[in-house]
Amino acid sequence: MKTLLLGFCILGGTAAFGQGAGAISNESVPIRMNSHQKRATQMALESGKSLLISSSPVSARGERPLWELMPPSEEVSLGQLARWLRKQHADDKKSKVYVHD
Repeated sequence: MKTLLLGFCILGGTAAFGQGAGAISNESVPIRMNSHQKRATQMALESGKSLLISSSPVSARGERPLWELMPPSEEVSLGQLARWLRKQHADDKKSKVYVHD
């Protein structure tokens, strides 16, 4: 079955490549570059434009800034976290070890 499938793939592949052989010409074709009619010229610079958005701050009645709602989180140092994890691991129940002779 495998050899039949391999033979079909080889024959199908060679047939696919054989179809495009007539479309390729052996004659050389000179390369033609398109010429552009417009040339670079010297002209004045355009006036500057602002990239900033001109809008006023929007606020509503009773609106509170985000920093008032959520207090800053206290960061735990890596050493303190490692000591806490080591202590927690030592306090965990250990499995009983049975030694068979």
